[in-house]
Amino acid sequence: MRTLRLTLAYDGMGFDGWQVQPNRRTVQQTVQQALHRITGKEITVIASGRTDAGVHALGQVVGFRTASTLTCDVMMQALNAHLPQDVVVLSVMEAEDGFHPIRDAERKTYRYVIRDGQLPNLFCRGYCWHVSQRLNVQAMQSAAQRLLGTHDFSSFESAGSKRVTSIRTIFESTVRREQSRGVGEEFEGDQVVYEVTADGFLYNMVRAIVGTLYDVGRGAVAPEHMEFVLQACDRKSASMTAPPLGLFLVNVKYPTHGS
Repeated sequence: MRTLRLTLAYDGMGFDGWQVQPNRRTVQQTVQQALHRITGKEITVIASGRTDAGVHALGQVVGFRTASTLTCDVMMQALNAHLPQDVVVLSVMEAEDGFHPIRDAERKTYRYVIRDGQLPNLFCRGYCWHVSQRLNVQAMQSAAQRLLGTHDFSSFESAGSKRVTSIRTIFESTVRREQSRGVGEEFEGDQVVYEVTADGFLYNMVRAIVGTLYDVGRGAVAPEHMEFVLQACDRKSASMTAPPLGLFLVNVKYPTHGS
């Protein structure tokens, strides 16, 4: 038996999240079905983390064990031939025995995209959160910087997936404004992008942070409010959970020896 490591990209709009669920279309089930068609075996794949319905991935990492002798290149070609158009295998590589996508992950990076302005981008509506009010990016950046370091992030954790500890370390937390082009000039404009890298994330943590940053950006609370939310360790102190459609899992980093 060998262990293979896949890097996947997928469009979350057509999926009810990552994890297999009865009578639901999920990414995990879709990948496992493709592997079954290729190998004739029932194979369980494990991802670096479960993404919710509507959440996208640019670099999800998946591991599985198999007796298949197909080379990594052939396995990648075969998977992409059997997967639907909203899932793409970006790479396949050999992994060390015992490789575990969740336990071995050192850092994860997420990105959240907000389109702020009067006119929504019709052709990007599944990939950003549209808000009509122009947001103050400088204030949002000031608030985002207050999340850096090791903290108890329980104020940003939704109920439903309790972890052993709610303490996490955020290494990067930035808000920027960038240009966004639409299909026609009517949809050209700019957007607000939040990017965060940490050693791990709690359930809905990024979306809860974005909801709070949104309140800062629209002037409902000051940037200093982020410190209060952190110290409160109470989900009620933070703002709404932002919608899933603007969230992307960008990449997952592992120790060099695990590559």
